[in-house]
Amino acid sequence: MGAWQPLPDDLPSEVRHFVEQLRQLKDRTGLSLVALGARTAYSKSSWQRYLNATQPPPRQAVVALCRVAGIGKDEAERFGVRWELAVQAWPKPVTVPGKPEGAARDAGGAEVPGEPARPSGGREDDEEYEDDPTLPWWDAPPKKSEPPSRRLLVVAVALAVALVLAAVLGAVALG
Repeated sequence: MGAWQPLPDDLPSEVRHFVEQLRQLKDRTGLSLVALGARTAYSKSSWQRYLNATQPPPRQAVVALCRVAGIGKDEAERFGVRWELAVQAWPKPVTVPGKPEGAARDAGGAEVPGEPARPSGGREDDEEYEDDPTLPWWDAPPKKSEPPSRRLLVVAVALAVALVLAAVLGAVALG
């Protein structure tokens, strides 16, 4: 089970550590990638990308692997922390505007025929993935709430006035 291909040399240490730990966890399950895919709802090819550090796994894939491996809550939480650190450091694929993704580029940005794209050495300052593949919509941070609309405020005041008026009229009618 330990016949993994070597990880790229330029991989950030957080990513390398996380992927190595993920590989060990996968090996602990004793499952093939096909069987792991069937038990986690992530395909064999997805697991290959995650375990070879070509793509960061979604948080839910890591949770599913922890569940299948039968690890305890504390260790699963540690995997969650490792995942967060790795995702922050994960290299963004090299792309050149106007060129299709998936092809390697030389230092000048020219496509190198026959070679797959390689991850860059890391992210630039504060650069984010355009569409973060590691956070499913249910794990995304909540959007900032907008202030209540003026219409809602008017309706609330009108209801309060109607309630006070009903109470006053009720008291006058009984009195």
